Amino acid sequence: MKTVLNVIWLVLCGFWMFLAYIAAGILLCITIIGIPFGLAAFRIGVYALWPFGHTVVDRPDAGAPSFIGNILWLILAGWWLALGHITTGIALCLTIIGIPLGIANFKLIPVSLMPLGKQIVSTDQPFAGR
Repeated sequence: MKTVLNVIWLVLCGFWMFLAYIAAGILLCITIIGIPFGLAAFRIGVYALWPFGHTVVDRPDAGAPSFIGNILWLILAGWWLALGHITTGIALCLTIIGIPLGIANFKLIPVSLMPLGKQIVSTDQPFAGR
């Protein structure tokens, strides 16, 4: 079932959100200071491309630098990407088939707003930090 949902997701919104994250990552990697933010954008972009079967968990070792970085991320790229998730989520919820995908899009909003201090893990493998 995960594969079917991922393929439908990829066609309807995953590829476009992936491109948005990649564009944000490239723009952020232009400067040396933005490289950690760009890497986070690439990581989340891959998650946005194929989200079913993965989940986001908090990293226990994340501290104040992650919080400060998240504030900068929110200003630089986070709210644009969250707006993309909101728009595609609403559009997907207009159809019966798209409702589960729209809900999945809404679940990506928190990680698009504050990605630092988070880790993307497979739901098939146990994670000791949960």
